[in-house]
Amino acid sequence: MNAFRLAGDVSHLLAIIILLIKIYKSRSCAGISGKSQVLFALVFTTRYLDLFTMFISPYNTVMKVVFLALSYATVYMIYMRFRNTYDSENDSFRVEFLLVPVIGLSLLENYAFTPLEVLWTFSIFLESVAIMPQLFMISKTGEAESITTHYLFFLGLYRALYIGNWVWRYHTEGFFDHIAVVAGVVQTIFYCDFFYLYVTKVLRGRGKMTLPMPV
Repeated sequence: MNAFRLAGDVSHLLAIIILLIKIYKSRSCAGISGKSQVLFALVFTTRYLDLFTMFISPYNTVMKVVFLALSYATVYMIYMRFRNTYDSENDSFRVEFLLVPVIGLSLLENYAFTPLEVLWTFSIFLESVAIMPQLFMISKTGEAESITTHYLFFLGLYRALYIGNWVWRYHTEGFFDHIAVVAGVVQTIFYCDFFYLYVTKVLRGRGKMTLPMPV
C-alpha cells in the first residue's frame, strides 16, 4: 500500500467521523443531506459484497466493516435518532436522476457481466455523484456550517489523494483501472468550486460558508 492510498483512506474515514461527531454533539442533522448519506451507504453495500467471498488483508476487511458500520450509523442518526431536525424540505434533490443513469452505465460498462462485478461498477459510478444532493442542498440554502464544510473538504481530499494513488500504481505497477479513474476524476471535479470557497471563506475564520444565491 502506498502513502497516497493510506492518506486517502484516513481522509475518507475522518470525513465520516467528523460528520457523526457533528450530529451527535449538536443532536441535530440540520444542513446534512440524508439522501447523500443513503447513497453513500448504498455505495459501500454494493461495493463490499465481496466481504463474504474474498479475503485480501486484515486492513482491507476491517476498513470495509468500519465504513459500512459508520455509513449506516449516519443514516440511522438522520432518519431515526434525530429525525425531527432533518431538513427534508431543502434536501429535495431527485436521486432517481442519478440512480437511473448509473444503473444503465454499470450494465453497459463493466469488467465482467456478473452480479458482483456489475454491483461493484455501480458503486464506483454512484460514488462519483452521491455528494450531489448535499451540494444541491447547500446551494439551495445558500450556506453551510463550518463543520459540514470540513466534512466535505476531507471527502474531496480523499478523492484527490486517490488520483495520486492511481498515478503511483500506474508508474510502479502498470496498473490502470479506467472505470475507477474516470469516476474518481468526475467526482473530484464536483469538489473544485467547493475547495475554492472552503479556502477563501471557511479557513479565514467565518463560522459558516455563505454561497452566492442564484438570481
